[in-house]
This record gives sequence, C-alpha cells and structure tokens, in this order.
Amino acid sequence: MWLLASMVGLVAAGAAGCGSDDDGGSAATSSGSSASSGSEIKVGILHSLSGTMAISEVSVKDAELLAIEEINKAGGVLGKQVKPVIEDGASDWPTFAEKAQKLISQDKVAATFGGWTSASRKAMLPVFERNKALLYYPVQYEGLESSPYIFYSGATTNQQILPALEYLKGEKQIKTLFLVGSDYVFPRTANKEIKAWAKANGVQVVGEEYTPLGHTEYSTIITKLKGAKPDAVFNTLNGDSNVAFFKQLKGAGISADAMPTVSVSVAEEEVKGIGADNVAGHLVAWNYFQTTPGADNKKFVDAYKAKYGQDRVTADPIEAGYVQVKLWAAAVEKAGSTDPEKVKAASKGLELEMPEGTVTVDGSNQHISKTARIGLVEPSGQIKQVWESDGPIKPDPYLKGYAWAKGL
Repeated sequence: MWLLASMVGLVAAGAAGCGSDDDGGSAATSSGSSASSGSEIKVGILHSLSGTMAISEVSVKDAELLAIEEINKAGGVLGKQVKPVIEDGASDWPTFAEKAQKLISQDKVAATFGGWTSASRKAMLPVFERNKALLYYPVQYEGLESSPYIFYSGATTNQQILPALEYLKGEKQIKTLFLVGSDYVFPRTANKEIKAWAKANGVQVVGEEYTPLGHTEYSTIITKLKGAKPDAVFNTLNGDSNVAFFKQLKGAGISADAMPTVSVSVAEEEVKGIGADNVAGHLVAWNYFQTTPGADNKKFVDAYKAKYGQDRVTADPIEAGYVQVKLWAAAVEKAGSTDPEKVKAASKGLELEMPEGTVTVDGSNQHISKTARIGLVEPSGQIKQVWESDGPIKPDPYLKGYAWAKGL
C-alpha cells in the first residue's frame, strides 16, 4: 500500500484528459460522439522496457505491436491506422503513473495497453479513473479488484491460482505447502488467499518468504525449504529473481521430483531467461501455452516468430497482450467510436476466438472468461500441458463463490 500512497502526490496535479477519437487532439465528448478528423488513432503502449521486469514485459510490448500491425494491414480501426505511442515504465511504479498521465493528457491516446506487476497497475489505476480513460492490463493478478476503467485480460485468482491449488491437492495429493514470493502487492495478496484456501482444505502452509524485486540471493530461503520439506512450493516471484531462485534451487540439489514448484509468473519467456535445464520438471499455471493446440494459436505463433525471430517464444502474458489489443479494436468497431464509455458498453459480452481459445468479456467486472491450464516445463524450454479446465471459467475477482474467501 505504500506504493499507492507514494503515487498520490506524483499524479494528483496531472492535467485531466480522456480517450481521444483521433490524433488531432480532439477529445471524445462525454456523449461519445466522434470528434475524429485525422487518419490515425493513437494508443499507448506502457511497459517496463528496462529494469528487472524487462525480462517479461518487452515481449508483451512486441505482441501488442504485432496485433496493431495486423489490424492496420486489415484496414485499421474505423478506417484509420492505429499508431502506437511507446513509453518505458522502467520497472518503477511512480514512472508508470507519470507515463500514463503523459499518454492521456499529452498524447491523447484512445486507450493504453500496459503494466505487468500489480504494483504498476495499482499505481496507474487512479490516473485512469481520474481521467476516465481506458487501461488494458495483460497479466494474471491477485484479484480483489475491479475498475470501470481497466480491462483485465489476464487471469484473476479463480482462473489460475485456485485451479493450481486444486491440481496440487488432487493430482499431487499435497499436505504441506511453502510460499515464496516477491515483496509487493500480488504475492502478498495471493498468498493471503492461498492461506485461506489451505486452511479450508486441510493443507498446512509450512513457510512463507518474500524478497524484494530483483533479489538474487536465495541461499537462506533454500535452507529453510530443506528444513521444512514441503510437498510443494508455490512460487509468486516475479522478474529476474526467478533466474537466481531456480539456478540456486537446482544447485542445492533440490529436484522437481523431490519438491515440485508451481509458478504463476514463469512462462516460456521466463524459462528462456532462467535456462530450461534449471527449471525443467517444475509446474506452471496459466491460461495459454505456446503449445496450446488450435489453428488460431498456430497462426499467432507463426506470425510472432516471423516478425521477431524463430528463436522467440510466445507465452501467456504475451498472448494476453495480443488479445487485449484485438478486443479493444473489436469494441471500437462495434461502438463506432473510441469514446471510453462507448467502448466499455460495446465490450460487454464481446466474444472472440483467440490463440488461447474463446474469450468473453464479462460486462460486470471487465475481466475475461478464460480456460485454466497447468503445464510441465520440458528440457526443451517448451511447456507440456498436463491439465485444463472444462472450458472457459467465468471471472470471480472477489471470490464471491468461495465460502472460505469470506472476509478477505
């Protein structure tokens, strides 16, 4: 919460703005009538292109640019080309808020696609709400939030973390769990939910450790893991800390067979950074893998590799970045306007066939129905799916459907 408090002073004086219908500086009116006169529609791309989160966010930016390129090749949106304005959040949450305000008030973007950490989203949320502008956020998160000016294209808890816990309980028959995470909003809130679930499901949490983002020394935590001997480790580390953690875990002789780790922020892109040899055999929980079957995914993977290189990989947040641009474009076409209120109205119930499968925007909370998937990291660096839900799961960000979550 200190992050939120620190943000207030930084952004409170920002000039008000709203989503623009064009790049000519003519803001959309509150009634949603288009004031468009130019040939382009500007959108903001705001990710960490430097700092500890760059390992993950650069590729999401690339996917969003691919989606924009495809939209433009197909004729654009409302007959106009989409022009990205790219900013670097630099893995620094106050910078995310500053750049969000700049994109809204100075660049007059119609919508912004960005963020990864919940800390960055929490920092940007008041900026978008105050300006009544739209943010599309592409990464799974801890839930317990909804904003009328944010579209959540990643999973909320009941679409990722809870299915992972049920998998560990059912398929791995775990009785004890050790929680390791980065010290910020997402891991702490997620672990609060995990502990509530564990208490209700007869699973004992035998350890809970946090390290700062970018932390690289895990010998103390690994010593605690050896002592606790949990049936599994639930990993909510983010950024390049995962590189150090998994290398040192393997170096300490702890194998995936002896102590499986399930990660919710390690996908194909992060596996490349960690080194497949260091993380092979461990589990991950997501809604999409590069190996997800289907013609839509093959087309997406082929296009991504053709644009950025055959050695590049796709991953859940990368796909979600691609999806959210397509969802925004479809909503704008349906609305006939980039006015945020009209785009929001047009998004309700919007359904598209995407690389991960069918996605549907829930109009009540602006999250997306998604299929949950559990995967095993293979020595090749690819992820083999070992379980999936029976179709897309409706988002429940406040966990209203779970009695054990009451009071969270």
